[in-house]
Amino acid sequence: MLAAAFELQKAVFGTLAADAGLTGALGGEKFYDLAPARTAYPYVTFGPTSTHDWSTDTEEGSEHFFTINVWANGKGRREALQLMDRVDKALMTAPLAVAGHHLINLRREGSEVHFDEDLIAYHGLMRFRAAIEPV
Repeated sequence: MLAAAFELQKAVFGTLAADAGLTGALGGEKFYDLAPARTAYPYVTFGPTSTHDWSTDTEEGSEHFFTINVWANGKGRREALQLMDRVDKALMTAPLAVAGHHLINLRREGSEVHFDEDLIAYHGLMRFRAAIEPV
């Protein structure tokens, strides 16, 4: 299950990095687990994840919940929402190839945007659910 979680993250980052419109809007491939100190906005980080066994008596499978964070301040809430829309479209339209696994389903479960006063930036948070089985 944990190998599937790692491969899913690699597939998500690869799909986002392959989207020319998104990387252009970010000013490059600015996708991080943890952004380096003083990284210029905007950028995207991979947030909390959780993995659950979804196996049956006859088949293996796992369910993954993950968060994509969008950080922006140049154009405020509008920029954060536009970037979130690009992330959503990239993940929902491109085939996600998870090495060694078959992606059964991927959907966005919710999203929110708020202003982080400590960072003086807008934080967009997107929650996704993926169901995966081994090949």
